Amino acid sequence: MSLSAEAARNIAHVLSEALPYIQRYGGKSIVIKYGGNAMTDEALKRSFARDLVLMKLVGINPVVVHGGGPQIGELLERLGKSSEFVQGMRVTDRETMDVVEMVLGGLVNKEIVNLINHHGGRAVGLTGKDGGLIRARKLHLTRDAPELKAPEIVDIGHVGEVESIDAGVVDMLVRGDFIPVIAPIGVGEDGCSYNINADLVAGKMAEVLQAEKLLLLTNTAGLLDGEGRLLTDLDVARVEALIADGTIHGGMLPKIRCALDAVQGGVQRAHIVDGRVKHAVMLELFTDEGMGTLIRRRG
Repeated sequence: MSLSAEAARNIAHVLSEALPYIQRYGGKSIVIKYGGNAMTDEALKRSFARDLVLMKLVGINPVVVHGGGPQIGELLERLGKSSEFVQGMRVTDRETMDVVEMVLGGLVNKEIVNLINHHGGRAVGLTGKDGGLIRARKLHLTRDAPELKAPEIVDIGHVGEVESIDAGVVDMLVRGDFIPVIAPIGVGEDGCSYNINADLVAGKMAEVLQAEKLLLLTNTAGLLDGEGRLLTDLDVARVEALIADGTIHGGMLPKIRCALDAVQGGVQRAHIVDGRVKHAVMLELFTDEGMGTLIRRRG
């Protein structure tokens, strides 16, 4: 069936609009934190995989860091083990860490790799243990309360933060025209495995790679102001002011801090993007309007 003249014009317009962005980002790295609905909805998973394959074919280097919290919780429940959270962090004993590694480094990672490869890409799955990619240190939380004489240190087990990243194995894969898919598991100086927040790993990875962009896929349209309006273009000073006045709070705060740190660490731009939208990555990269909230160093 042939296209109508209007449909043909629309396709031609989209391709023409994409051209300068393809030229701008050619040879550059784009780090994408993949999570939320985009990781659980079948249609969104397929569109995300196709987006990555297209990016690679036009000369852009996507690097994926993925989460998997719901999948971890589901398997723990099936095993009869309850999930406990402190300040939004999963308490991770040795047995839970075994499940985390199995889910993130195995089931979830390999599903993403397989989906990309099925759509014509060449993806390779990694954890932070591979090639000494992610050196972690134990995350220490503190709890302060009026009844306490001093802040209390809370031990939540095998939960870590990024100490350093050696991106040699990622560089090697990118140069070989592969798409790295990274599970956020690091290894400590003690040889222990640590589960690390995927946003933090993505932000640090973008810094080390000096990526052109950091895209954080979320289940929201982006950062909203006090009246619920989308804030689309922010510089560092404006973001810090929004944190200070309480506009940025709750679950969005660590995500924004991660984007802010990446930009201050040399990443050109960071974006909070609605992963519930089909082909969200393409809409952000290749259209004049873009998507979500942009954070840059200067206004």
